[in-house]
Amino acid sequence: MSDLKKYVHDRKKRDKSFAEGYDEGYEQFKIGAVLKQARESAGLTQEALAQKLRTKKTAISRIENHAEDIKLSTLERVAHALGKRLQVKIA
Repeated sequence: MSDLKKYVHDRKKRDKSFAEGYDEGYEQFKIGAVLKQARESAGLTQEALAQKLRTKKTAISRIENHAEDIKLSTLERVAHALGKRLQVKIA
């Protein structure tokens, strides 16, 4: 286990508020990271994706860096613009 993983694991065990906030924050981060990776795999810049979605580059940056409260309809539009399908999974 890496030092970071060990630190997070130990801190989550002793600090309930950290554990709750960490898990939620990680999920939001992961959505943005997945969207950024899909955009880059499609060979698009933030500007090019923004043009396809008829929005501004700053909106794409905000989605990739702060994906909290993103609407499902927005995720569907982004996926379509990237030539992908959106799949939602409840685990």
